[in-house]
Amino acid sequence: EPFVADEYIERLAWRTPGGGSRGGEAFDPKRLLEEFVNHIQELQVMDERIQRKVEKLEQQCQKEAKEFAKKVQELQKSNQVAFQHFQELDEHISYVATKVCHLGDQLEGVNTPRQRAVEAQKLMKYFNEFLDGELKSDVFTNSEKIKEAADIIQKLHLIAQELPFDSLMDFCCYPLSSPGKYHDLECQLIQEFTSAQRRGEISRMREVAAVLLHFKGYSHCVDVYIKQCQEGAFLRNDVFEDAAILCQRVNKQVGEVFSNPETVLAKLIQNIFEVKLQSYVKDQLEEHRKSDAEQYLKNLYDLYTRTTNLSSKLMEFNLGTDKQTFLSKLIKSIFISYLENYIEVEIGYLKTRSAMILQRYYDSKNHQKRSIGTGGIQDLKERIRQRTNLPLGPSIDTHGETFLSQEVVVNLLQETKQAFERCHRLSDPSDLPKNAFRIFSMLVEFLCTEHIDYALETGLAGIPSSDSKNANLYFLDVVHQANTIFHLFDKQFNDHLMPLISSSPKLSECLQKKKDIIEQMEVKLDMGIDTLNCMIGQMKHILAAEQKKTDFKPEDENNVLIQYTNACVKVCGYVRKQVEKIRNSMDGKNVDTVLMELGVRFHRLIYEHLQQYSYSCMGGMLAICDVAEYRKCAKDFKIALVLQLFDTLHALCNLLVVAPDNLKQVCSGEQLANLDKNILHSFVQLRVDYRSARLARHFS
Repeated sequence: EPFVADEYIERLAWRTPGGGSRGGEAFDPKRLLEEFVNHIQELQVMDERIQRKVEKLEQQCQKEAKEFAKKVQELQKSNQVAFQHFQELDEHISYVATKVCHLGDQLEGVNTPRQRAVEAQKLMKYFNEFLDGELKSDVFTNSEKIKEAADIIQKLHLIAQELPFDSLMDFCCYPLSSPGKYHDLECQLIQEFTSAQRRGEISRMREVAAVLLHFKGYSHCVDVYIKQCQEGAFLRNDVFEDAAILCQRVNKQVGEVFSNPETVLAKLIQNIFEVKLQSYVKDQLEEHRKSDAEQYLKNLYDLYTRTTNLSSKLMEFNLGTDKQTFLSKLIKSIFISYLENYIEVEIGYLKTRSAMILQRYYDSKNHQKRSIGTGGIQDLKERIRQRTNLPLGPSIDTHGETFLSQEVVVNLLQETKQAFERCHRLSDPSDLPKNAFRIFSMLVEFLCTEHIDYALETGLAGIPSSDSKNANLYFLDVVHQANTIFHLFDKQFNDHLMPLISSSPKLSECLQKKKDIIEQMEVKLDMGIDTLNCMIGQMKHILAAEQKKTDFKPEDENNVLIQYTNACVKVCGYVRKQVEKIRNSMDGKNVDTVLMELGVRFHRLIYEHLQQYSYSCMGGMLAICDVAEYRKCAKDFKIALVLQLFDTLHALCNLLVVAPDNLKQVCSGEQLANLDKNILHSFVQLRVDYRSARLARHFS
């Protein structure tokens, strides 16, 4: 434990008799002092003893340090001597190695010419056998030594090739040249390679291929290998899957057989594309090229897609440096004759198919399309002007048919979607935006112009005049369906067309075309404001038929049991239906715009209607109840201006019942203070008691 002086002294004092109060014993300072003095002396003696021991150990340590330093110096000297001996030995070894290398070079210089002489002697011996026309050597007669024979024949063939033809004939060694023993052996090697391939002997195939590598017929060996690889490989209906499996199998084997596996594999793939695939594609496409455009386009897209997918799989293999270009050229060689006029076939089919879809729909409705107007904006404005003049000409009765079909739209959009997909896959990248724009133009022509625009034109022509009774307002149904269809059109524009033209100048052209379509449709939808005239006309008919003069001037003022008139009930019911119909038919700001216009006209109608009657006190109360119901109906519009107009009208109706003394106070109220005094006066004049001098005096 760590030494603490205070604790040590405490323990010493505690152990000393009389050093503490233990056991009631009195404290004895003299005895404690004596104990401390004795203990100090003992500590001094112990310190001297320990100090002597420390000095002895230090002397011993210094002695051993000197001995160790001396020993280290001796070891360093021994190490230096050993290092010098090692350097001498290394120099001696280097000298001996130099001598050995020089001797090896001399031996090689002597042996190489000797080996060449031996090889030349052997070749001369074999050459003599060819001169004699009798091949006696075992290397030519033993079929197992075909590799050695091939090497000899190759060398003799090269020698024969260097000799002039006349000398060759003089030496009678023409068999060494083509077509002689060289080609006989070459054919024999190829036959051996073929047999080994059929037996599946990879090692033998590798040996024969290595021998044939120096022969002219090596390429023929590769051709034979490629031909035999394809035997039995294309037995299923899916030639593309068979080709992928074949290439994967050959890729594992070709590296074990040939020294240039990438070249052999590339040649196999080229053969598959130019023979198998090209023949298959031609059979599939030529059958429908002139007779069935739809099937032709589907087959072309499917075959091109499967070919490019196969190409992607083949990219995993080693085919040389630029395999991407190599495979692209192979694909192009197959499809170039079909892709050159692809877009013309596509546009022709799309045009015919779209026209057929529309015609089939109109035929199902027993409808013969008719020309309605010229379609120009000026003509539309002229028709609007004509519709506001009475009497109106006869309108077209559509019998409630909108001439818009979700099925037709889905079919047209589906055809166009498939066309965009084919265009993306089959078009050259430089022609892609242009081709996509042509497809988009077809969609605009048949969906927007021939279908939606025609339905709007027909719907506009079918809007009845404002004075028609029991008119059916089908135009809002047309608007509702046209709005839904255009959302589908816009979705396809963003999802399928935009990716194809987003980075090309055609983008602005397509956006402008889309904008023009929207503006043209909005103009025709604006013309549908005539529908509001019909609504107001229907309200007028209801009011004229249901509202009676006695409603607001009852014969018995004390026996009025109704809260509001029957005309008010029917008008409010009709208005609520039309508001709901407008909300279901339109969206966005168009809803608020149309409802505001309808609300303002509705207010004007009620305002003018109320001014046609005279009001007794109880009749005025009933008019206030009617206006309150109209105001409740106006809340359904959710348009602040409309609600404000009916609030003001409600305040005006209070003038019909307020006491004469309070007229001025009511007229100066918050809602009526800003109105023209003539308007206020016109409502006061509707009171039956207006002629009384008292009322005229209070209002003046």
